[in-house]
Amino acid sequence: MQDQGGGLEAAGQGVYAPRMKGWRWLLILPPILACGGLWWFRAPLAAWVRSTTSSVEMGVRMVPKPDPKTYAVLVSELQVWRKDLATRHQRARGEEERAAVERDARLILELALPEMMRCWLGTPYDFNGTAAVPGGGRIACGYYVATVLMDAGFQVDRYQLAQQPSENILRSFLEKDACRLSVGQPYAAFATDLGHAEPGIYLVGLDTHVAFAITGAGGGFRFIHASGSRPWCVVDEGRDEALVLQRSNWRMLGNLTADPTVIRRWLKAEKIFVRGA
Repeated sequence: MQDQGGGLEAAGQGVYAPRMKGWRWLLILPPILACGGLWWFRAPLAAWVRSTTSSVEMGVRMVPKPDPKTYAVLVSELQVWRKDLATRHQRARGEEERAAVERDARLILELALPEMMRCWLGTPYDFNGTAAVPGGGRIACGYYVATVLMDAGFQVDRYQLAQQPSENILRSFLEKDACRLSVGQPYAAFATDLGHAEPGIYLVGLDTHVAFAITGAGGGFRFIHASGSRPWCVVDEGRDEALVLQRSNWRMLGNLTADPTVIRRWLKAEKIFVRGA
């Protein structure tokens, strides 16, 4: 894979980094999980997340810094949650109870995955980079995506996944009908569609690039990726900053966390076979 041009207008400005500085919210989730009611706390949790990112919403520019310590905690805690949820899923009596656990699993991933992605902000890019932890060397776009997914608990070979074209990366997780392909669509229309798409964590395949996109209920999105142009590092960009996304002619989207099969494979720690490997 090879990155296209893009990135920020000035390397020294950094990016908007809506990090949950108070990521101690993680500590309150295990008892909620034990009660089987996490999905019902979705709205207050989201409100609390927004309250911890108010400085970003006010337009404060922040210089990204890799955060390997928080990343290690997130990886460890997410494995605990996955195992707890898997136990609940296995013991569920009937489809309704299983569906409730899967909704909780989706929420956990939608809260934790963006934080894991942002721990890598500022990690230098290299076309051949294979860093295993934030700031632990240089990272290529495919290795960034593959490493975050592997560390989140998806049982996938990061080396095999990272070396595939972006379409194969998406199709390793999602069926063809769960992926949306657009070719030659004007960026304004594409960005509007993405901003109003179903909330979740998306894999984004481009002409010669792969990335994450995060959508919510507010009509916007964040584009998080290892950029091979200025500022040549992992960045978190909004609609107007995402020049790599804008310049690509070929765009494929797939909502990981909205796909029940993906959620079940994560819960059960099922091996994910890499398409094209």
